Amino acid sequence: MATRQVLAELADAAVAAGFPRVEIESVGGVTAANRVAEGEAFDLVLLASGALAKLAAAGHVLADSVVPLVLSQVAVAVPSGSDATAEKPVGAAFEDAAGVRAALRAARAIGYSTGPSGDALVRMIAEWGLTEEVGDRLVQARAGVPVAKLLADGEVDLGFQQLSELVGQEGVRILGVMPDDCAIDTVFSGAVAAASQDAVAAEVLAFFASDAAAPIKQAHNFTLPQH
Repeated sequence: MATRQVLAELADAAVAAGFPRVEIESVGGVTAANRVAEGEAFDLVLLASGALAKLAAAGHVLADSVVPLVLSQVAVAVPSGSDATAEKPVGAAFEDAAGVRAALRAARAIGYSTGPSGDALVRMIAEWGLTEEVGDRLVQARAGVPVAKLLADGEVDLGFQQLSELVGQEGVRILGVMPDDCAIDTVFSGAVAAASQDAVAAEVLAFFASDAAAPIKQAHNFTLPQH
């Protein structure tokens, strides 16, 4: 879901570059991986790299077609107290990991997402020895409900989610991305599905990974992964 808007724009750009229209369906990462593993027919699969690697190992996508597309950073947000859209963040939310730990301890309720970024946050909290202290205040967003909505509705007063999913959402104020010493970064990659019969699929994926697509990714608050 973190990539749905950028992928839609990349699909439009591919058409403008002379490729056929790609119909993109954006769903949660776990759901997407399960559907591919169950044999549903797709030409391209776009997921967090770890999930895609598992599909490649099981033969559901072509391992030699896997290519990194975007790097997504987890950001920290709080309720805005108004309906104003989220400001574009500048720099890190806190100076260092100590600031994140202090914010966690001070929060009434902490929202986090499903998928690899949420799992990484829970692991980090455990590594810091804070699970007993803040564990009962962790609120995982329900399927289809972004962390931004939990913040805007007052269910939580501190939220962690992919930056691309927080930018522009009403009722939240983005403090910035996680500091360098505890950054949670997710690389989203693409691959050609093993069941694909469309020879153009690999060419479209190559366009998504090309330098021509970089400005679109950056405009959606993604950085470019190392190939």
